[in-house]
Amino acid sequence: QVQPVESGGGLVQAGGSLRLSCVASGGTFRAAPMSWFRQAPGKEREFVASITWSGSGRVYADSVKGRFTISRDNTKNTLYLQMNSLKPEDTAVYYCRYDSDSWGQGTQVTVSS
Repeated sequence: QVQPVESGGGLVQAGGSLRLSCVASGGTFRAAPMSWFRQAPGKEREFVASITWSGSGRVYADSVKGRFTISRDNTKNTLYLQMNSLKPEDTAVYYCRYDSDSWGQGTQVTVSS
C-alpha cells in the first residue's frame, strides 16, 4: 500500500511562507488524485486542496484560495503545497492523502501573530 510522508512544516510569522512536501512510497503508485487536509486543535479535519493525476484539475478551500498552491511531480511521486501570506488561523497539522484512503502522519504548521 502507498504510504505518504509529509515534511516541510514549522514555525513562521504571519505573512510568511512555507512549502510542504509529501512523498508517496511503497505499493503500486497508480494514477490517482492527491489532496491536502488540515486539523487545528479542537477542530475537525478539513479539506485544503486537491489535484488530479495530470495536474490539470485543482480545487481549493475558500479559506486558502489565492494564497496556497497545490502541485505535484509524478516523476518523484511527490505532492507539494506552497503556502503564502500565512495567517494564525492556518495553524494546524497538515495531512497528505493519496487517492481516497492512504493518509500520512501529518506535519505541524504554526503561524505566529
